[in-house]
Amino acid sequence: MRKEDKNTLVNEMVANLNEYSHFYVTEAGGLNAELSSKLRRECFNQEVKMVMVKNNIFRKALEQIEGDYEEIYPTLKGTTAIMFSNTGNVPAKLIKEFTKSSETPSLKGAYVEESMYVGADQLEALCSIKSKDELLGDVIGLLQSPMKNVVSALQSGGSTIHGLLQTLAEKE
Repeated sequence: MRKEDKNTLVNEMVANLNEYSHFYVTEAGGLNAELSSKLRRECFNQEVKMVMVKNNIFRKALEQIEGDYEEIYPTLKGTTAIMFSNTGNVPAKLIKEFTKSSETPSLKGAYVEESMYVGADQLEALCSIKSKDELLGDVIGLLQSPMKNVVSALQSGGSTIHGLLQTLAEKE
């Protein structure tokens, strides 16, 4: 491969790393054409960009962007596919679901929410990370709960006070 071609590929990887806030390094060896096509289709449906990449090119791209990615470097061996996503847990759930019917792709490492996860044993932890939308939903639910309790108390308290006043008025 010519040096210009390598530089072009590195620049494309840098652009992907800057565009997406999370990436997963996966083992893609053993994927035949049918499984690869099925995985790419699932990735597309989940808004995950999957790219097969040479390990040295991805390493050079990581070296060009800000941040310390030293923990990911040892995972760059074998046949590697990178999954880019703006939602941290979607690729993990996709890998978990896909590996029920096939052994690949398997997780080598990931950069999610400004943290490094190395090893296939981290897949469960990555699946349990909540996305931004899920966290916002939880916060809104927590904020609504006390308001509902106050409104409920005021409504029931109003009828209690009204009943008490009516009883006192009837006594007199």
